[in-house]
Amino acid sequence: MTFHPFRLNGGVQSEEAASPKLNMEAGRRSFVKTVGLSIAGAAIMGTTGVQQAAAQQAINDVDIFNFALNLEYLEAEFYTRAAFGQGLRPGDIEGTGSLGTVSGGRQVEFSDPNIRKYAVEIANDELAHVRLLRTALGNNKIARPSIDLSLAFTFAARAAGLVGPNDTFDAFGSDSNFLLAAFLFEDVGVTAYKGAAPLISDPANLSGAARILAVEGYHAGAIRTLLYANGFYPQTQAISNARDSLDGSTDLDQGIGDAVTSNIVPSDLSGQVFARTPQQVLNIVYLNANKQPTGFFPNGTNGTIR
Repeated sequence: MTFHPFRLNGGVQSEEAASPKLNMEAGRRSFVKTVGLSIAGAAIMGTTGVQQAAAQQAINDVDIFNFALNLEYLEAEFYTRAAFGQGLRPGDIEGTGSLGTVSGGRQVEFSDPNIRKYAVEIANDELAHVRLLRTALGNNKIARPSIDLSLAFTFAARAAGLVGPNDTFDAFGSDSNFLLAAFLFEDVGVTAYKGAAPLISDPANLSGAARILAVEGYHAGAIRTLLYANGFYPQTQAISNARDSLDGSTDLDQGIGDAVTSNIVPSDLSGQVFARTPQQVLNIVYLNANKQPTGFFPNGTNGTIR
């Protein structure tokens, strides 16, 4: 049977909103099929690896991928607004839990056409990730929670010292602001997928997460490279320090280097990316270490992990 890139789980998506990258390869099809079967199997037979994982670690693959879906909603809303001037459509946001609204965000008037092209490419990838996870999760998928793309960026920029205590930061106001805002997200997404990997019980689900992680890694590398090429060493280090202040006592986060040495890949001495736990990720997107839903998710995330 030929896979139709605009038909997922019986639903038809708008070709207008789709990207050529949504013509998912066989590996993605396998991931969608396997995750969907695992979830269905848990409901019907009660003996799948999903339930076994739940007994062992209190969360299962469904919980993990719904947690990832929260983050993909955030990234997709940011990039699609910046690239196209519009966010996710109704067919891409419904699910269990509270369906929230999105405040802030608009199309960036890019001065550099190449940065605009990068924004469009990443936006299409993030849209594809949202649709892939929603399809894989089926009836277990969460709704998009409330997302703040306005005040949250200002609070984050103030915390990092990018603007004064009474100033605002418009993530959509210029090429440089867009890149700095993207830097805030991208490394978090990469380290979140890395941190979730050991918790995933089904090998096929782990393979699917690894493929998404690889794409997020490319995104992060592109953003870090653009920032480095434009000399944003102190600004990115300030953002890195602010993230580090929220994710625990260890010094995990890394900037992009300095004028002498680049640090495009935030890896450890063994050449591996570091990991964040779900709670560390929540601390960053909530913009506080007190587990209080604020920041980019003013009403919290949807799903079990929140």
